[in-house]
Amino acid sequence: MKTTSPSSTTESASRPRAARALVPAAAAALLCAAALALYAAVGCDLNDPDRDVKRLFPGSTGYKTLYVSISRKGGQDLLQKIEARLGDRFAGLFETIDVPYTMYEIYKGQELIGYIHGTNQKGTYGGLQVFLALDRQGVIRGFYLQKLTSKAAKAFRDPAFGGQFLGLSLADFYAYDIVTGKEDPPGAVGRIANPDTASDRDFRAILRATKKNLVLVDEFLLGNPHLKFFKG
Repeated sequence: MKTTSPSSTTESASRPRAARALVPAAAAALLCAAALALYAAVGCDLNDPDRDVKRLFPGSTGYKTLYVSISRKGGQDLLQKIEARLGDRFAGLFETIDVPYTMYEIYKGQELIGYIHGTNQKGTYGGLQVFLALDRQGVIRGFYLQKLTSKAAKAFRDPAFGGQFLGLSLADFYAYDIVTGKEDPPGAVGRIANPDTASDRDFRAILRATKKNLVLVDEFLLGNPHLKFFKG
């Protein structure tokens, strides 16, 4: 686990400076190599964590970076459970069982105030990245498209579009079928308006990435409080 503060330092806030100074250079090199290996896989990281954390959580004073994967936590059995909750099979480079997910715990002083997590998703012209800022209950408080190649990129990045996701949680997304693009019974997700109907594939990719994001956060960070709403 890596801890970083918004002041651009890379030192761990969870250990005294003296203790940090005792870490052998060889061990530090191994840690760096491990981190690079994670980035070599198809993970999804904030481009500028110090800046982006402060923007998504203006009152924050620091954050911790966690690296997790389905393969390490539960393997094939866990993958099947996550796929069932998502309502679709994982496929392609962005969704292998060993993809490293980078999750950020956000702090104000010593208090945990929320989370940030991003997921990769295939769009019409390439990959897109959907980041969510979530409170401690997994409710969306911020929506950020870090990467998007689409003819409707400007419309999807308009705050009015992202604002439609605020206040939603995984409980809302369970009724949304990402394969058919329908919600049964109709609810909050179905009311999210596509700002460009000519780019429906990208719109549905964004919704899929959001639901996947929420499922992974529920599993890896929250302890699955939304599992009780799952009807599958």
